[in-house]
Amino acid sequence: MFEAVPDSAPQGGGLIGLEHSALDILDRLGIDQDEFVKNSSETVTEITVCRRCPGDTRQHRYPGRNTTWPLLHTALTRRLPASSRRTGIRITGLHERHGQPVLSAADGTEHPADLIVFADGRTSTGRRLLDPARRLRYAGYVAHRGYGDPLPGLADFTRLVPDPNPGLQYNIAPVPGGTDWTFYLPATERQYRTYFGAAPERRVFALPQHVSPAARAAVDQAAARHLPDEQAGLVHASTTRMAAAVVDIDLPTRMLWSIGTGHAVLLGDALAPVRPHTARGANNGIEQASGLAVALTQHRKYGADLDTALDGWQRRHLPAAVAAVQLGPVLGHRSHLGPAA
Repeated sequence: MFEAVPDSAPQGGGLIGLEHSALDILDRLGIDQDEFVKNSSETVTEITVCRRCPGDTRQHRYPGRNTTWPLLHTALTRRLPASSRRTGIRITGLHERHGQPVLSAADGTEHPADLIVFADGRTSTGRRLLDPARRLRYAGYVAHRGYGDPLPGLADFTRLVPDPNPGLQYNIAPVPGGTDWTFYLPATERQYRTYFGAAPERRVFALPQHVSPAARAAVDQAAARHLPDEQAGLVHASTTRMAAAVVDIDLPTRMLWSIGTGHAVLLGDALAPVRPHTARGANNGIEQASGLAVALTQHRKYGADLDTALDGWQRRHLPAAVAAVQLGPVLGHRSHLGPAA
């Protein structure tokens, strides 16, 4: 397994919702929920905010549990043999040699393989190489993120929605040692460049060093204008900020490619980035990877035809990926997020 980031890079990232199907896959791998789920609440609380004061409250259940990227990443990588994971290796190309797929790396090395799995996220190198016509499109708003002190009494994932809704949304959740918040705010492409130093399709994730004073000020002003005092104070006090451009992409029509006698596949966000409101990014990736392992097991253990097994895997999982991409704009529009609101 090749990772472009070095081992010394900090593992940042926000809240991740895992549905029961993904949780069961992790359980069958021997990864107990206690290792990566630190808050067992299944309740989602939605609060209407009017003139910065909390109003009507509604609750429903989420069919799963919440974790964070650092917790989940640590739990997964802990199971990998040290010899199987190489960090700081950036893949730049893919070609065929003597009927076999070969990966090229930025350091000049080449790596032949029988099956190549690209699970390299929203700005996927694999997608650029295998399916270059499908480009990211900025949806017109940003998920600003921060981490603050624990809020007394906060036990559930909570969403605050101003009424009337000016095209923003604010989510908070308890995480180990504090509170994770996400503030969805509109921004033009020009504003995004000003805030984070690059186009939204290029800098999909803005790390703390990319967050400009202008971006901090815009978030602080929106919090003071729309959120209750406690929530605005949490935002203002959060020294470390990050952000993610909310993006869409053309619907995938395949997730499997033949390279000579070998194969290459796209998984998760590398195949089809979804808007965060769908809560399907990590779930899609885990379910697709598990299904791929099943197909390969049938081939290696029982002699199933590999092409047929991989085609069956694609037919089972591609429709769910398409549905998640389609759902994102619907949920965004319903919440008045983005220019189409």
